[in-house]
Amino acid sequence: MKMIVGLGNPGKKYERTRHNVGFMVVDELSFRYQTPWKKSKFNGMTSSIVVNGEKMLLVKPLTFMNLSGECVRPLMDYYDISANDVMIIYDDLDLPTGKIRLRQKGSAGGHNGMKSLIQHLKTQEFNRIRIGVDRPANGDVLNYVLGDFPKSEHADIIAAIKKSADAIEAWSNKSFADVMNQFN
Repeated sequence: MKMIVGLGNPGKKYERTRHNVGFMVVDELSFRYQTPWKKSKFNGMTSSIVVNGEKMLLVKPLTFMNLSGECVRPLMDYYDISANDVMIIYDDLDLPTGKIRLRQKGSAGGHNGMKSLIQHLKTQEFNRIRIGVDRPANGDVLNYVLGDFPKSEHADIIAAIKKSADAIEAWSNKSFADVMNQFN
């Protein structure tokens, strides 16, 4: 089984914010496979899909972004999922809006959700999809990532969400290295 974790913040207030693109990707997969979300006992929402015979557990931590590892690590332990079978999807200020970048390992790069995951997983070696949201012109990162996408960016973000979901589907029957080559 593979675990696909979309990072974000719970609640209507954050639903369409830049910080929630990870949630948007796993929601896209849940929609594609018409699977419901259920509350897990590990402070998250889960949904299961099967892609090309590969079972995938979709996860939305309800811990708020900065504590994401508190949901993910217990789920990994419960389902006996190794870090190699985990993919994290999250927003990245260092990429242009709508650009995606797949990586097998790396630092948190200042992203607090990733810091929490690295701390709880005790490794930086897990698969990830970074979705570009660009940097704010005024330098106010907090309000920027917690702000909604302007209409002018909707097409780019929708395309990035769909492309990220396509990459996850491809990972069901390809190595992650092959998926990186295809989607980067």
